[in-house]
Amino acid sequence: MPKPNDPVDPRIRLSISQWPDDAPRGSVSSFCAEHGISRKSFYKILNQAREHGAAAALQPRSRRPKSSPTKLDDQLKHQALQVRAALASSGLDHGPISVFEKMRSLGLTPPAVASLARIFRQAGVAEVQPRKRPRAAYRRFVYPAPNCCWQLDAAEYVLTGGRKAVIFQLQDDHSRLAVASHVATGETAEAALAVVQKGIDEHGVPQKLLTDNGAALNPSRRGAVGQLFTYLTSLGVEPITGKPGKPTTQGKNERFHQTLFRFLDAQPLAASIDQLQQQVDAFDLIYNTQRPHQGLPGRITPAAAWAATPVVDPPRPAPAPVEPQAPATATAAVVERPESLPLGPDSGWAGDEIRKVNKVGQVHVKGIRYQISNALARQYVHVLWDQETIIFVDNNGEVLIEHPWPPKTTGHISNRGQRKPAPRRRTPGLSPMS
Repeated sequence: MPKPNDPVDPRIRLSISQWPDDAPRGSVSSFCAEHGISRKSFYKILNQAREHGAAAALQPRSRRPKSSPTKLDDQLKHQALQVRAALASSGLDHGPISVFEKMRSLGLTPPAVASLARIFRQAGVAEVQPRKRPRAAYRRFVYPAPNCCWQLDAAEYVLTGGRKAVIFQLQDDHSRLAVASHVATGETAEAALAVVQKGIDEHGVPQKLLTDNGAALNPSRRGAVGQLFTYLTSLGVEPITGKPGKPTTQGKNERFHQTLFRFLDAQPLAASIDQLQQQVDAFDLIYNTQRPHQGLPGRITPAAAWAATPVVDPPRPAPAPVEPQAPATATAAVVERPESLPLGPDSGWAGDEIRKVNKVGQVHVKGIRYQISNALARQYVHVLWDQETIIFVDNNGEVLIEHPWPPKTTGHISNRGQRKPAPRRRTPGLSPMS
């Protein structure tokens, strides 16, 4: 027996279209019960045959409505495509969400975001990405207020003549505000320090600063101390870095670069550092005050997000010096000297660096592990050397350990001067079983 929503068989339709006018009483109910159709369907087919002929009743009529109130007219589609093209030519984001917000800001009545995506696909101006993860699948971490944490990163860009410049971008993690930008000739510690000082002058001191492990930003994982690290710790700011090889930790700033490059690619190629700085400043103004940010609630601008939440209090500067002194328990390894050694660029030594003692009390210098003291773990010492001697000194110039330069085959030197050879590296070769 057919189901209620199944189409009626054409043979049954033919029988209904030929139904006599003088059929006996009750024959319609018997016919419907026998063929499994309703009386409503019977009389609908019969009326269709009497109005339009028996041939019209043999096929079911289309259920498609005569009009669709939600159908988009061609004029609205054309407006959406024009807005998308204008955003693309300006170097701004031109996806369905960006077009939706731009049309609304222009006083137009935009269709839904899904409808805009369908319009762009049908027009052939959007790339279909079926493997792209949905937006809801990403887990995003955001600090609770402005100035809780800033992110700093640098990226290269090209000037006329193939010359390279480096753009430093400083961004607030909570509001996504472009705190400051600085264009330099290279990725140097001086340029990183300049952009941070610029941001602090305009927006105050942050609690934390997140960077990668670049030598110009934060070389602490390499056992060294940079200018930016020293400056931040003197203000009480906590410098933090992402895990090496994991750029997603600085994902907000990496996405920030992508938006900037799309804008710069739509501008005339800059001929100088100053001209590129002007283009970056123009982008920061649009980014902060005009461009709705899809990563913020309600897709507000970063400037509105910054103003919506009170800024956290600045950190308190550390009362002690940035580089801690050696504890009293480490004095057993100190070599007695009549006076402390001079430090700094005018000390007269061939090499003068600041290195961090690892968790087991060792310092790595030129591939050799020098044992200093477990009591100095995770603290900083000065490393001085000339052609014959290498000396480890604390922040006051007091000598901790002194050794003559060991042979190149040395891998480890204890605090008593005992040497251990470096482990041999196995060279690949044929297996003895081959």
